[in-house]
Amino acid sequence: MNGTELKMIEQLLHIPDWQLWFFFLTENALIVLGVLAWGNRLLRRPIRQMFDYTSHQWRICIVTTLLNTLVTFAGYWLWKHGYVRVHETLSWRVITDALALFLLMDLLMYVFHYLIHQTFLYRLLHRLHHEATDPVPIDLFVLHPLETLSFGTLWLLVLLPFNMNLYGIVIYLAINVIFGMTGHLGIEPLPEKMRQWPVLKYLGTSTFHHDHHRQEHYNYGFYTSLWDRLFGTLKR
Repeated sequence: MNGTELKMIEQLLHIPDWQLWFFFLTENALIVLGVLAWGNRLLRRPIRQMFDYTSHQWRICIVTTLLNTLVTFAGYWLWKHGYVRVHETLSWRVITDALALFLLMDLLMYVFHYLIHQTFLYRLLHRLHHEATDPVPIDLFVLHPLETLSFGTLWLLVLLPFNMNLYGIVIYLAINVIFGMTGHLGIEPLPEKMRQWPVLKYLGTSTFHHDHHRQEHYNYGFYTSLWDRLFGTLKR
C-alpha cells in the first residue's frame, strides 16, 4: 500500500491509548443511544420513553457497551501491530468488501447462533437474551458478557486473513447496527407487500427475528433467511 492510502486511519497512531479508549467508548455509547432513539421514533413513542427500560436491562446494556469498546480497541491493536490489514482505496472494493462481510458474517453467525441453541451454551450464555419474548430496542444489547465477547472475537477473526477496504468495513458495521435494531424493534416497519419484493423477502426483517424470540428453534439468521431456508430452520 502506498503512503497516502492509510492517511486517515494512521492518525490514530498519534493518539494516546487512553484517549483512544475514551473515543471508542464514546463511539459505542453513541451507537447505543442511536439505536434507542431510532427505535423509539419508529415505535412512535414520546421522547421521554426512550430511556424507559428496567435497571436490569440497563446494567447489562452498560456491560455490553464496555465489552464492545474492548473489542473495538482489540481491533485497533491488531491493526496497529499488522495482524489486521485495511486500505482506504476508493474503488469497487468498497461495495464488494461490504457485501462479502455481510454474507460471510451472516453465515458464521447463523452457525454460531444455531450451535448455541443446540448445546449447553444456551443455558450458559444465550438464555439471558431470550428472556425477551417480545424484544424492544435495548434488548439488542442485553447479552451475556461471554456471548458479547464471542461475537466480537468472531468478527475480529474474520478480518485477520484479508486486506479489507476500510469504507467497506464501516458500511458493513452500519448495516449490522441497522439489522440489530430492526430485529429487536417489536413491530414490523415494512408493509407485508414490500416484504415480498424479490430481494427483501430474503432479508432478516423485524418479523423474522421477532418470530425467533417467540419460537426459538427457527430463524437463526441475522441479516438474511438464506441459511434458514437452506438448512430447514425457517419458520413458514
